[in-house]
Amino acid sequence: MITESSTAVDVTALQRRTLGLLSATQIIGGLGVASGVSVGALLASSLAGPWAAGLAGSCAVVGGAVIAIPATRLMRAGGRRPGLVFAYLVGALGALLVVVSVFISSVPLLFLGTLLFGGSSAGNLQSRYAAVDLAAPDRRARHLSVVVWAAAVGAVAGPNLAPLTDRMLGRWGVPEYGGPYLFSVLAFALAATVLFVALRPDPLLTAGGARPGAKAVWREAARTVRDSAGARTGVAAVAVGHVVMVGVMSMTPVHIEGYVHDHGDLLRVVGLVISIHITGMYALAPVAGLLTDRLGRRPVIAGGIGVLVLACVFAGTAGSDTVRLSIGLALLGIGWSGTMVAGSTLLSESVPVEQRAGVQGLSDVIMGVAGASAGALSGVVVDFFGYPVLTLLAGVTVIPLLARVLR
Repeated sequence: MITESSTAVDVTALQRRTLGLLSATQIIGGLGVASGVSVGALLASSLAGPWAAGLAGSCAVVGGAVIAIPATRLMRAGGRRPGLVFAYLVGALGALLVVVSVFISSVPLLFLGTLLFGGSSAGNLQSRYAAVDLAAPDRRARHLSVVVWAAAVGAVAGPNLAPLTDRMLGRWGVPEYGGPYLFSVLAFALAATVLFVALRPDPLLTAGGARPGAKAVWREAARTVRDSAGARTGVAAVAVGHVVMVGVMSMTPVHIEGYVHDHGDLLRVVGLVISIHITGMYALAPVAGLLTDRLGRRPVIAGGIGVLVLACVFAGTAGSDTVRLSIGLALLGIGWSGTMVAGSTLLSESVPVEQRAGVQGLSDVIMGVAGASAGALSGVVVDFFGYPVLTLLAGVTVIPLLARVLR
C-alpha cells in the first residue's frame, strides 16, 4: 500500500531511482563478499586444518542470519536505509577482524570476524526485498531479480581480484589470504556510505510498511507465515535452495585443493570456478524473474529444484575434471537463483505490507541458520566420506520441497 502523500508518478520515478541505487550498491557489496568468500575456506584450512573450512563458511552464514535480526528491527521501525547501512558496517568490521586474525594467527578471532563478515551478506540479501516495496504486482519478480542480477558484476569480479589483492598487499606485509579481506573492508564501507546518503525517500516508508515502536516482531512474523500457505512455500524454497548451494559451494575450494597443489594455481582455479558459480547465481536472475512473472512462482521453484539436482550430479562425478566441476557449480548457481527469486517473490506478496519486513527478515534468518548448518556439516562429511557423498546428500535434501511444490 502506497502512502497518501505519494502520487503514481512519484512512485514510478522513486522505484526507478531505488532500483538504480540498489543495483549500484549490490555491485560494490558483491565485490566485497565474493573477494572474502573465495579465500575463506582456504584461510581457515591453512590456520586450523580442513575441518575448519566448512565451519568458517558456516560462521559467515550464521553471521548473516544473526545480523539480519537487528537489521530487520531497524527496517521495521525506520525503513530500509538504517537496516542496510547497519548490515554493511558490521560486515566491514568483520572483514577487518579477519585481517587481524591472519596477522596474529588466531583461529577464534578468525571465526568471530567471519561471523560478523556475514553481515555484508545480510545487507546484500535484504536489498532484494527493498526492490519489491514499490513494484507493481506484475513486475515484482523482475524488479527483485534486477537487484539480484546486479550483484553478479561485483560477485564475478571479486574472486578473480583475490589473487591480485593477495599479491599486491603481500608486498606491504599483509599475510597470505589477508589481502582479499582488506579489500572487502573498503567495499562494505563504501556501500554503507552510498546507502546512507542516497537512499532517500526510503522505499519501505513510502510503501507504508514501517511500524515504529512495533513489539513482538518475530512472534507476529512467525504467526503470519504460519497462516499463509504461500509464505510457507516461499520460506521453504529460499531455505532449501540455500542449503544445497552453501553445502556444496563451501567445500568446493577444499576439493580443488586436493588435486591442485601449487598455491598460485590453486587461487586461480578456485577463483575461476567460484566466479562461474556466482555467474550462475546472478547472471540469469532477470530470466528467472521474467519466468516467475509469466509462468508463476511455483513452476519456477520446481524448475530451480531440478537444476540443483543436476548440479549435484555434475559436481559429485567431476573428480579432478575442472571443466565438469565448473559446469556443476554453474548449475548450482542457476538452481539457487530460481528458488531464491521465485521463493522471495512468493513470500513477499503472500503477506500484508505492514508485516512484510518482519516476515522477510524471519525468512533470511531461517535461510541463514539452515545454510550455516549445511556449511558446518559439509566439512565433516567431506573429511570423513569425501566430496561426492556431500553432493549426494545435498541432492536428496530437495525432495521434501519438491513434494510440497507439486502438491
